[in-house]
Amino acid sequence: MTYIAKPKFHHPGLKKNELGYTHRDYEGKISTLCAGCGHDSITASIIEACYELSIEPHRVAKISGIGCSSKTPDYFLGNSHGFNSVHGRMPSVLTGANLANRDLIYLGVSGDGDSASIGFGQFAHSIRRGVNMTYIVENNGVYGLTKGQFSATADRGSKSKKGVTNTDNAIDLVAIALQLGATFVARSFSGDKTQLVPLIAAAIRHKGASFIDVISPCIAFNNHAGSTKSFDYVREHNDAVNRLDVLVGRDPIAVDYAPGTVQVVEQHDGSKIALRKIDADYDPHDRLGAQTFLARHAAKGQIVTGLLYVDPDAEDLHEHLNTVETPLNSLEADTLCPGSAVLDEINASLR
Repeated sequence: MTYIAKPKFHHPGLKKNELGYTHRDYEGKISTLCAGCGHDSITASIIEACYELSIEPHRVAKISGIGCSSKTPDYFLGNSHGFNSVHGRMPSVLTGANLANRDLIYLGVSGDGDSASIGFGQFAHSIRRGVNMTYIVENNGVYGLTKGQFSATADRGSKSKKGVTNTDNAIDLVAIALQLGATFVARSFSGDKTQLVPLIAAAIRHKGASFIDVISPCIAFNNHAGSTKSFDYVREHNDAVNRLDVLVGRDPIAVDYAPGTVQVVEQHDGSKIALRKIDADYDPHDRLGAQTFLARHAAKGQIVTGLLYVDPDAEDLHEHLNTVETPLNSLEADTLCPGSAVLDEINASLR
């Protein structure tokens, strides 16, 4: 029941971050999702990542569409900005908000039905334009609000709870994000908080279009034998390419790793991502290599997780459009509408 607020009382000894906030300050309302839903685990990871980064909740704008996944922003960062848009249209709303106020941190939360079906075009254009955002898809392969029909990300050959076999080819949103030019691409599993939390933190710190596909089992309709999105299947077929830590540039951090086991990726804002490589041959800077790696392992029935690609010199939509540093919603009227003389001067320069 989302109308039931969590009690404000908490133990006075709760651990606090640099801002003096506890985990409770990053929580939202009580979840109404099914007990054990993977989406709630993603919510917990978002809360943990924001807590660890010491983000001020009012600096975050969380935007969603329609579906079980799109309900989850109500369950985290209750003191942030939020907008629940219509089905599949979250990316457009987020893009408009980002253009109006570039100073906020944008979290787009969507699902496989919301982004891979009705919102597929919206997803594609927000990624290719390089909107500075963290786009999280909570991917369970079914329409959980309408009794478990296959979604566009359901793997060919997987079976529904009623035993029906999916004969359609699946849309791999990670492969599409790579092709469209996303500058931070990752996949994780809702049940792997150790991997997911630093991935979300790194995506938030990244400047540009960050995309994370999170396999999130639907315990009501897609957590059975024959499903390729179930807890058991993902755990059995998970192939992690790396383990991720986020080293925030503003704090001195002492590390002690064996020589050759860490690769530091410097980001545009000065923060760093340290990759503890499991597969010594994997290069997260190679976009084409990442696409080939995904396809090769998908053919084996393996789900690749971890940081698949990152561009340390990424640009965002504001740099592409050469907008002013001041957020558009903060500009004065005389700056936004300087008069006909300025317009005449612009038109003359184009002749």
